[in-house]
Amino acid sequence: MTPFTDDGYAFGSHPGVVAESPDRIFVIQRGEIQLPDPLPSGWAGFVGSIGINALNTEESPRTWQNCIFIVDGDGNLIDAWNQWDNLYEGSNGPHKIRISPYDPEKRVFVVHETGHAVHVFSNDGSELLMTLGEPGVAGNDDGHFGRPQDVGFLRDGSILVADGLDNSRVVKFDAQGNYVTHFGEKGIGRGEFDGVHAITTDSVGRVYVADRNNHRIQVFNETTRAAAWYHPNIAPIAVWPGFEFPNDIVISGYDVWVADNMPPRMVKLDSNGNEQVAWNLEGDGPGQFRELHQFSVDTDGNWYGADNVLGRTLKFVPKEGVNFGQLIQPDEDLLPQ
Repeated sequence: MTPFTDDGYAFGSHPGVVAESPDRIFVIQRGEIQLPDPLPSGWAGFVGSIGINALNTEESPRTWQNCIFIVDGDGNLIDAWNQWDNLYEGSNGPHKIRISPYDPEKRVFVVHETGHAVHVFSNDGSELLMTLGEPGVAGNDDGHFGRPQDVGFLRDGSILVADGLDNSRVVKFDAQGNYVTHFGEKGIGRGEFDGVHAITTDSVGRVYVADRNNHRIQVFNETTRAAAWYHPNIAPIAVWPGFEFPNDIVISGYDVWVADNMPPRMVKLDSNGNEQVAWNLEGDGPGQFRELHQFSVDTDGNWYGADNVLGRTLKFVPKEGVNFGQLIQPDEDLLPQ
């Protein structure tokens, strides 16, 4: 990615990335970090290369600018939404970013964890269209969150908020942002959570939840029977253990891909939760991560990963002659129209 920060600054923590297309990639960051002067040896264009943990806000001074920006397929800056930097100033910054595959307007959802809110922007960034939760106010009722972590979407336009680290529940809203229901509570049992960090859906309406501190994925069945969503103790149809700090989930056809993080690795599972393949990503070299917080794929099979700790986003391209069936790709039913 081509640097565009002011002199003396570098990218801060990169918690999120979403590829709207191969030439329009949204990245979020937790402000920018002031670099030491002179720069230590080993500087490679990102703060992790000189031993700075981009998550540690006490370690280095930072400025709250360029929190949401867009690059093309070569990493060149297209736009920076500096008009919204004030929303994140003085907090831990934006947490995840999503675009619903079912939304013809391609609105941009940005989760603000310590702001206890989800901001919904127009695709060009000119308008803040909707806010879920009350910014700056934590709670666990119909209109408040407790450190939300992610959002997912259903085919009818409904919004699912992973809420989160304090509340350990999933909250459902309709397409207009009206509260519908919620399920889940703190615990280790089936249908209970400890750190709802990621949420996504597949083309048949199953809901996948990364229950991070319980080191597992839970799978729920969204059904046309409305009563199932209003039942106070919804049970999952499957519980997949064997993870250590799962951060993100992407569905690709019948495959489920998970970013696990102790150590950082990618895991591919089939639709029944059986592990098919996994590979280690740990390190600070090319193609490696200290914390893979969110990942995304575009329609050309390119893969993008946001590193929370090293302070960078990496792009991987398919090797020549690769079998595209072995790549992570969006489900055809989920591609934006």
